[in-house]
Amino acid sequence: MTFPAPAHAARPAPARAFVPRFVYVPAAVALVFLVLPLVALVARANWATFVPDVTTPAAVDALALSLGTAVVATGICVIVGVPLALGIARAPRALAAVLRVVVTVPLVLPPMVGGVALLFLFGASSPVGAWLDARGLGLPFTTVAVVLAQIFVALPFLVLSVEGALRTAGTDFERTAAALGAGRFTTLRRVTLPLAADGIVAGTILCFARAIGEFGATALFAGNAPGVTQTMPLAIYTAFNGSGVGQGPAVALALVLLATVLVVLLLVRAWRPGGAR
Repeated sequence: MTFPAPAHAARPAPARAFVPRFVYVPAAVALVFLVLPLVALVARANWATFVPDVTTPAAVDALALSLGTAVVATGICVIVGVPLALGIARAPRALAAVLRVVVTVPLVLPPMVGGVALLFLFGASSPVGAWLDARGLGLPFTTVAVVLAQIFVALPFLVLSVEGALRTAGTDFERTAAALGAGRFTTLRRVTLPLAADGIVAGTILCFARAIGEFGATALFAGNAPGVTQTMPLAIYTAFNGSGVGQGPAVALALVLLATVLVVLLLVRAWRPGGAR
């Protein structure tokens, strides 16, 4: 008779056992560098006036505009981004590589460049912009421009997350479903999308976080009009340049953004496979 090995015998040794101890010194320096600015921000907050600061008319307008436009932008990203991710994941290798590079470009471009590009595409001096202006649909410096800027910078986060999940899942289950008589739409709905659910949820959350924190492209393409295009990042920037909302509300809004990012990261962690470990 054989007996199973003790449970602890099957466990791999902790990864840290193979890391030289001197590595922890620069690692600690990096961690401190990342954490201390956030600590300084929290320490600067006036908690006695926090609620009044985030409920001033200018702060409420900026907060509502950021949340509303980010939700709309994220919804559009899901509608167009999931099909794009599916197309990339199932495209021939060479074409998929090209498409992946195209999708990644907005991630590495300075956001200001994205704003300039959008302005050149939809501005009055371009054929597209002139056509829209002639029909009273001018886009620059409007709330719609805020949404477009957010889509441009946030869409890659969704597409790359979903595409990676689809590529990891492979096509074996899809082929099995097809062999059993399932049509393409049924396979997509019952097999492909459920397999990519973790990537879709994580990508959607990251997309929303990027959209709500967008600054550069929005500033150039949409402007900084209070109540119309002034999102939370723009309100914070304006406050620290001596106009708009006061610095107290600006710090409070910055803390709201920080809290949003932390919640987003926790949600992504919870939805990833093995995230609870």
